[in-house]
Amino acid sequence: MSDVQGRAEGAHGATRPGAVAIVTYVLVACALAWLVALPLWLSGQGLRSPWTGLILPAMMLTPTIAMLVVVFARHAPRTQRLRFLGMWPLRPTGRFIGMLVIALLAAFVVVAVTTGGAAALGLVRLALVDFSGYAEQLSAVVPGAALPPMGVLVTVQLLLIPGGALVNSVLTTGEELGWRGWLLPALRPLGTWPALVITGVVWGLWHAPIILLGYDFDRPDLTGVLFMVGGCVAWGVLLGWLRLRSASVWPAVLAHGSLNAAGGLVLLLRAAGEQPDLAIVGPLGVVAWVVLAVLVVVLALTRQFRRQPAPLPPRPSVPAALPLPPGA
Repeated sequence: MSDVQGRAEGAHGATRPGAVAIVTYVLVACALAWLVALPLWLSGQGLRSPWTGLILPAMMLTPTIAMLVVVFARHAPRTQRLRFLGMWPLRPTGRFIGMLVIALLAAFVVVAVTTGGAAALGLVRLALVDFSGYAEQLSAVVPGAALPPMGVLVTVQLLLIPGGALVNSVLTTGEELGWRGWLLPALRPLGTWPALVITGVVWGLWHAPIILLGYDFDRPDLTGVLFMVGGCVAWGVLLGWLRLRSASVWPAVLAHGSLNAAGGLVLLLRAAGEQPDLAIVGPLGVVAWVVLAVLVVVLALTRQFRRQPAPLPPRPSVPAALPLPPGA
């Protein structure tokens, strides 16, 4: 479906958010992120603070809180809100389930290809036989402890990724209801590609309070923020495609959860003594950008970005009552 069709169909359902609502959303989401992360800055401990484990999940809720501010300010009927956000209805059932399966697998496949590609390019050394890097990591945590064979432990870690994706989806819902649930459809009148890119940029900048503390890339400066923006734009296109292609936010939620669950794969498989530069070989790094770009080109060439069910289908029109015939 073309962007013109999407705008026209949206106009039949409910008024799309305007510039004021979009700017308000972005400012509220980012301001809340800084507010929630403020204790990490004031403690002087940064990410080493004992409160980090609570603050990071709390920060993931701020996009949804910002969404609630702008959504309820519009006084739209509840059914229209749920449709616009992609929360309901979950149909057609076959398409919805199929997109969930794709979402669960796609993030893991991208991370796995990124890890393998980085190793093939000589950017990181992997230990796929003795898993020496993982053994080194466990020895540092529990020195002198007798451990099962590393192959068994790594296999268990890999098998736990789907379950981890589901668990992580509880937290990623807090982000995705904001980014792909509200902001992406709100920007869609600009065109599909501008909406995808702008959403990714905002998503990346929203991470600034923790990136500037060294989160993800261990680059507590502008370069870390720029790497995060690049990673979020790259992944945001894939998550945005899942959202638009399914007319549902839940595949994007699951894919985000799968990304978080599989994101440590390069650290799990690295060789002992290897310190991977996650800005290059990590799931949000440059190699992942290339992998995602190839995937997006394939989706674009197969016209997947033009097959978008309308998030706000037209309301059924109610015909005017006809006059009754005489004597009726």
